[in-house]
Amino acid sequence: MLAKIRKALKGKSKSKGFTLIELLVVVAIIAILAAVAIPQYAKYRTRAYNSAALSDLRNIETALEAYYADNEQYPTNL
Repeated sequence: MLAKIRKALKGKSKSKGFTLIELLVVVAIIAILAAVAIPQYAKYRTRAYNSAALSDLRNIETALEAYYADNEQYPTNL
């Protein structure tokens, strides 16, 4: 019985862990994903900034129209 176990273990590697090739493949995949994700993130940030600016302009327009409705003239000291 012991001989069969030794024979079965003889073909298997006793070292545990990853090979250098496996690690390089993982690093390459992560680099490719990062290269795709970073420019997309920059585009989303730009879009968010532009949307916030447009929202601020709409708020200013609404405030000016409310002022006009109350005073029948636009403010002169801006």
